[in-house]
Amino acid sequence: MPISIYRLTVPMFQRGLSSLKTYLDKAEAYAREKNIDPAILVSARLAPDMLPLSGQYQRASDSAKFALARLTAIEAPKFEDNEKTLDELRERLAKTDAYLAGFSPEALEGAEKREVTLPGKSGIVLPGDEYIAIFALPNFYFHVATAHAILRNQGAPIGKRDYLG
Repeated sequence: MPISIYRLTVPMFQRGLSSLKTYLDKAEAYAREKNIDPAILVSARLAPDMLPLSGQYQRASDSAKFALARLTAIEAPKFEDNEKTLDELRERLAKTDAYLAGFSPEALEGAEKREVTLPGKSGIVLPGDEYIAIFALPNFYFHVATAHAILRNQGAPIGKRDYLG
């Protein structure tokens, strides 16, 4: 029996958002314990040409909400990408999760066949199931894993179990 597009998207994105929330909780406790300004963690990055932690959260959020928007032709909410605090990142996660929670399995029926144009300038068009498998999920998890790596690099006690949920 094939797995549904709903099962491959909404619960998977929600699980990743839950991991990102756990990271924020641990980052906040770490900052408090070590007397570190949380803004340092929010602006930390792995390399000068990479997005900071805040950017990883913004892109993970966007990846989830825009994937569902592309699969259903339901417009996703637009966020300003101006989060500068741990609480603002928590709020963004909550808004993204609320958007995802509005989707039912029925809303995604037939989405595996919907043609989706990859974002950017490539112009590549894929059926919905391929879009999810080769672009949307890998992109989402890239940003979740990079947020994990940034916080680990800063010394926060984030582990594999936090990533896996």
